[in-house]
Amino acid sequence: MDDLEKWPEIEKAAAGKRRELVLQGPPVDERISSDGGLSPAIYTLTLLNYLEVSQCPSLTEIHEDIQQLTNLQSLILCRNKLASVPDVVGNLKSLKVLDLSVNNLGVLPKGICELKELNTLNVSCNNLETLPEGLIQCTKLSNINISKNRITGFPSDFYSEKLDLLSTLVASDNNIDQLSGGVLKLTALKVLDLSNNKLSEIPSELGDCSKLKEINFKGNKLSDKRLEKMVNGCQTKSILDYLRAKGRDGGDADKGRMADKGKRQQRKKKEKVADEQDEMEELNKMVVRVLHLTDAPETLTVRVSAEVKDVRPYLVCCMVRGMILKPGNSLKRFLVAQTKLHDDLCGRRTIATIATHDAQLLRAPLTYDVKVPTQLKITSLGRKEMSAVELIRHLQLEADELRKHKKRQNVTGLHKYLQILQGKSLYPCLVDAEGHVISFPPITNSEKTKIKKTTKELFLEVTSATSLQTCKDIMDALIVKMAELNKFTAEHKDEAGSDGEGDGPQESVASSETSSELIVQQVRTVDQEGNLKVVYPSKTDLSKDLSNVTVIW
Repeated sequence: MDDLEKWPEIEKAAAGKRRELVLQGPPVDERISSDGGLSPAIYTLTLLNYLEVSQCPSLTEIHEDIQQLTNLQSLILCRNKLASVPDVVGNLKSLKVLDLSVNNLGVLPKGICELKELNTLNVSCNNLETLPEGLIQCTKLSNINISKNRITGFPSDFYSEKLDLLSTLVASDNNIDQLSGGVLKLTALKVLDLSNNKLSEIPSELGDCSKLKEINFKGNKLSDKRLEKMVNGCQTKSILDYLRAKGRDGGDADKGRMADKGKRQQRKKKEKVADEQDEMEELNKMVVRVLHLTDAPETLTVRVSAEVKDVRPYLVCCMVRGMILKPGNSLKRFLVAQTKLHDDLCGRRTIATIATHDAQLLRAPLTYDVKVPTQLKITSLGRKEMSAVELIRHLQLEADELRKHKKRQNVTGLHKYLQILQGKSLYPCLVDAEGHVISFPPITNSEKTKIKKTTKELFLEVTSATSLQTCKDIMDALIVKMAELNKFTAEHKDEAGSDGEGDGPQESVASSETSSELIVQQVRTVDQEGNLKVVYPSKTDLSKDLSNVTVIW
């Protein structure tokens, strides 16, 4: 218990069955230094799917007990002084993101090659000289960053069709002296950075990597001085065209001149069609950009009281900018989509509840709290201010009338979510800095923060009594739906129409609103002492089956 008292973050994560834990900075580093490492209790948090321990120079090793955290999807151990990582990291079979950047690693554990779900590997800024053989077993790898090490080359089995999802390879600032023509086998490669290495040649096969959009070979002393000049000043397409031509004409010049022109033209035509298809595919994707807490000029934090644990304990929030609500029926479509999510994914609010607010009308800081029903007062949507008791009585009468009118024997959707609070002595609510209740889940949110056509920034909340992951999944679905609606509005800007809200003349999408990109700003929820409970979105969010959405972190 003494150890847990010294590590309150671990104690609270255990007590609250949390799935995310972040330990970083000088206060944590001091405890690591005095204890000779991390508290062993951290390895008992088997529910964790996100663990970050960063900016702790006293952390030089990770215990083998890390293998007990089998639910981890993201392991962030950056900006420490790790000299080694245990081979048992390969037992973390659910791991998707592994960040070991900015440490003192001289070698990577072979166990990394056992991580079949691994999507992102960042080992930049270490002392690595080689990469382990067998990385091709990590067939879901999409992003690899090995920059700023001492690596001399890639493993012999690295160039393989098995890595058919690898789209980004950053290997700048190393000692790599050769790039094999086998790079052609990395069929999904879009970004390749080998700047500031010791390359003298660039293989002509690179010109046939059809999906390459961005390459960087600056800082290499190439034997082909014309190519070196192009590398230092030209765009990717020019370099690839040069390499492609060099590959065709290299070796026997006479054979090159006698090559079948028809085949060349046919090949060019196929490449052009493939490029156009790729461009259309990228254009058709919806774009969601995540604004990190450290990049935001002002960050919003929601404090959660301990009393909500027994009422409605789970809450996830974020801010969204770029949502187009002004033209035509765009606002109405958004509200209809929210209602559909409530009916479907949220099980008519019995599983979770969504609330949307105009962020400009919020008075921060916000607190997720509980109140006695008679003391909880809210001006709900379209009504005057009343207590929770009065509001539920009104809604109950309306639901009863609706059932009688439609001659139904079963309870309506309205009845179902009203019954969620039956027997509760305390009701959950989100309260602003002025003490106003702006949300009363799962019943209603406030007229004071109601979104309108003029809303520029939204504050989104999802609450549930089921699980934190439920909140995250529904927030993911909401953001994807918002991206779909935004794209639709941007593409149909001349089809505004009337929404019957009486807001005056309808407007088409202004030129400043033609971009359908959404910007999602992370929001932290913390406990009463300020310790992190959850940050949304994290790297494990917005990642499930989103083939039609590009998420930029």
